Amino acid sequence: MSTTITATEDKKIELSEYEQERVPKHKLLGWRHFLGTYSGEHVAGTEFVIGAAFVAWGASTFDILMGLLVGNLMAVLTWALITAPIATQSRLTVYEYLRRIAGPGFNKVYNVVNAVLFCALGGAMITVSASAVRILFNIPAQTHWYPDSGAFVAVALAVGAIVVAIAVLGFKKCAQFATVCSPWLLVIFVTGGMVSLPALSYFGNGETFTGFGQFISLADQYIWTGQTPDGSPSLTFWQIAAFAWVCNLAMHGSLGDMALLRFAKSAKYGYFSAFGMFFGHYVAWICAGIMGAGAMLLLDTNMSNLDAGGIAHAALGATGIVAVIIAGWTTSNPTIYRAGLAIQSIFPNKSRAYITTIVGVVTVIIACFPFVFTRLLDFVGYMGLLLAPVGAIIVSEHWVFKKIGLTPLWSKYQGNDLNKAALMTWAIGVVFAVTCERLGILHLFFLFVPTYLLSMAVYIGLAKSMGAAEDYSEQEAQYHDELKREDERHAIEAKQEEQQEDTIKQANTLEKITGMIALTSLAAIFISAFKVWGAGGDYQDAFQAFKDFAIYPTIIYFIAATTWISQRDK
Repeated sequence: MSTTITATEDKKIELSEYEQERVPKHKLLGWRHFLGTYSGEHVAGTEFVIGAAFVAWGASTFDILMGLLVGNLMAVLTWALITAPIATQSRLTVYEYLRRIAGPGFNKVYNVVNAVLFCALGGAMITVSASAVRILFNIPAQTHWYPDSGAFVAVALAVGAIVVAIAVLGFKKCAQFATVCSPWLLVIFVTGGMVSLPALSYFGNGETFTGFGQFISLADQYIWTGQTPDGSPSLTFWQIAAFAWVCNLAMHGSLGDMALLRFAKSAKYGYFSAFGMFFGHYVAWICAGIMGAGAMLLLDTNMSNLDAGGIAHAALGATGIVAVIIAGWTTSNPTIYRAGLAIQSIFPNKSRAYITTIVGVVTVIIACFPFVFTRLLDFVGYMGLLLAPVGAIIVSEHWVFKKIGLTPLWSKYQGNDLNKAALMTWAIGVVFAVTCERLGILHLFFLFVPTYLLSMAVYIGLAKSMGAAEDYSEQEAQYHDELKREDERHAIEAKQEEQQEDTIKQANTLEKITGMIALTSLAAIFISAFKVWGAGGDYQDAFQAFKDFAIYPTIIYFIAATTWISQRDK
């Protein structure tokens, strides 16, 4: 009996991730976790959806190439200059930091809203994965907001169960999973675009593909034509740049990624978001657009009849099915993890693993209804706007208050259960954003900056009027004493783990061999794709050979890469 109890307690400790306190120094993680997490999360199944959407929305080639460059750069700078510094200085999740700033009452409302949005987003990722699995069972594409197939529902439930199991294990396991998947996903997106580009020339113009020099002319003619099918206005350069910036607003500007970056040894790790943005939201979106255009020609259909699974299968065969499944998993894992943290903050007596399981069940049920999947671009825009004012509140308290003579955490020092200034600011910010969007004053993608600045100004003014300018020296001293005691307790924990932490493991033979096999497998997929480019008139045979071949190095890669990371992280 005692052995069972000990094992259970050890598991609880392993799954605990300091949800209600600062992450101690000895639990901080190195750069590889963040490179893998950002690469895996943002090279994802939704890239098939968004990349194809730009094609359907009539963007031009120049606007896509340059607009995405500018917008993704802005996103990286937001992560690196705002989210990461606040996360590494506070070492708190956004939910816990907000509880200290705005009080438990505000926090409960915000966390429920946050969790619902993340559940819907995570559900969309699972729907993306299920859209690939449904091909294996000849289930029709789910292009409505509701499921029209019981078999699809069964597939979504099965796929979601695996996602939830990984999310329950915590940030480190999510990061390990992403580290394995992200290099392969990037290769698959790039090679999928490579083998689809000749299809535009072969099936579109009836001409032999001669190389990358044809890219711009083929892109202008078949991919980003600057015209929409129904004649509606096409996306502009600034709309594309703004979308690239705000599509992850909930994670950077609204500080959701404090949940991840609080583990970072340095605020500079925020720059690792560039691997997600430029591999996922630049290269992958562009390649997905090429694959989408190629799939339309290959299947003789239009974009409205294609889902992520259909596009990937047309371009990559069986490997495409695996790609969409894995890509959906790598994004939904950390999304469900964030949602679990949000709800767990409301129920601190319940473990994060338990709460994440409950949240995961809700997410999987949402995944059976593809309503978010079918309106993904609008959803992420609205999601960011709903959460942006709260990010502005935290930024104001963390960086602005001291400089203008106000006291951070003033509402906590007053003993308030609810920071009324914060609640009023959130309401004003959301009403302002929704009103501007509904009246057509500003496009949805452009509302982030004015909403953020307005929220900061309103909160500073309201907080000052409600007592933020008063003297709280005694309360501040007590709070810092609490933090000091917390640090002392963490120091004791660190000493207990010192021997294990100080052990530097050299790479063993198995780790080196499996690492080389994994890299060789990726190279084999690239070589096979290059053969399609040089096939000339034999394009169809070479294209089919690539689709038949790619699944074998894929299987070898995952076996080798999984073995490699298990050896590396022992």
